[in-house]
Amino acid sequence: MQPIHRHDDAVAEDPPAAGSPRATRLKPGERRVLILQTLAGMLEAPKNEKITTAALAARLGVSEAALYRHFASKAQMFEALIEFIEQSIFGLINQIAAKEPNGVLQARTIALMLLNFSAKNPGMTRVLTCEALVGEHERLTERVNQMLERVEASLKQCLRIGLMDANVQNEAASQNPAVPLPADYDPTVRASLLLSYIVGRWHRYVRSGFARNPGEHADAQLRLILQ
Repeated sequence: MQPIHRHDDAVAEDPPAAGSPRATRLKPGERRVLILQTLAGMLEAPKNEKITTAALAARLGVSEAALYRHFASKAQMFEALIEFIEQSIFGLINQIAAKEPNGVLQARTIALMLLNFSAKNPGMTRVLTCEALVGEHERLTERVNQMLERVEASLKQCLRIGLMDANVQNEAASQNPAVPLPADYDPTVRASLLLSYIVGRWHRYVRSGFARNPGEHADAQLRLILQ
């Protein structure tokens, strides 16, 4: 997991316990990152157990008061984690759009990226499915839903590009279409279906205790959804 957020002010911490990983003094801002990394790691536990600030503090070897020097509440910790997920996902989406000119292939590559992101970050998948946010502040679920709406909008834009490209090529070579898409191809409907497929795979991954790879048979299934 890459650094999530940098915070430049130094904050005094509880003295480290003997032999603990905290014995090495962290640079300013690194404690905030470590808190979020530890939170994401705790979310990887297959058992559906609510994470408390007391458990998080114990894992880090600090007091709860030390956590609150960096985050005013657990909700703020989750918000920072959601922000990291969002920045990571849309950074990758922008890279894919810049490298792949074909709109349909853009959507396919984005879908595979989202499934792969989940496989590599099981704890964050529990945030994406909102399973980790049950009982937390409702604004966190709203934030995740807004992020998923943005993902769907990106997929729809990719498929619109793919449809326009297909129409242009079909007009230029009507006898032998280069990109055969159905006459009733609707980017809005396909993008909605594609996102539902991705989110469904995330849920199955979480429900299986992270045993079922979200990318299983994805290539064949995405061909059916996209074409």
